[in-house]
Amino acid sequence: MFQHLVDEAGLSDAIAVDSAATHHFHVGEAPDARAQTAARKRGYDLSGLVARQVRADDFRDADLILAMDWENLSALQQQCPKVYQHKLMLLMRFSNEFEEATVPDPYYGGPEGFNKVLDYIEDSCQGVLELVRKRALQYQAA
Repeated sequence: MFQHLVDEAGLSDAIAVDSAATHHFHVGEAPDARAQTAARKRGYDLSGLVARQVRADDFRDADLILAMDWENLSALQQQCPKVYQHKLMLLMRFSNEFEEATVPDPYYGGPEGFNKVLDYIEDSCQGVLELVRKRALQYQAA
């Protein structure tokens, strides 16, 4: 979803987007079919995504590492070298519309849970885009 926003903003050359899991449970698998269906209805194609686990070099290479919830943030904090800890944050920190601190896991619920998650992610990704757009423009100007 964030890649879609970056593409629409014309920032694909300046901003790299990636996704990785903190646990190995679904490595090599596509996103949940319900998530793909809900996303497709909003114009996002998740069919080409394949889960991978966070690697040590991700902490060095990424400028920002966002977690959906406290459990995943904690897992990232445990894996991340101290020098890169400042890059770790909750995605919902960038939300403009919602007050929730974390994105709920919709896995055990119905389709409405996936729609709620998409609402949260879309809103938060807009906030992230504002930040990274400013950073990208600063880097280009330097």
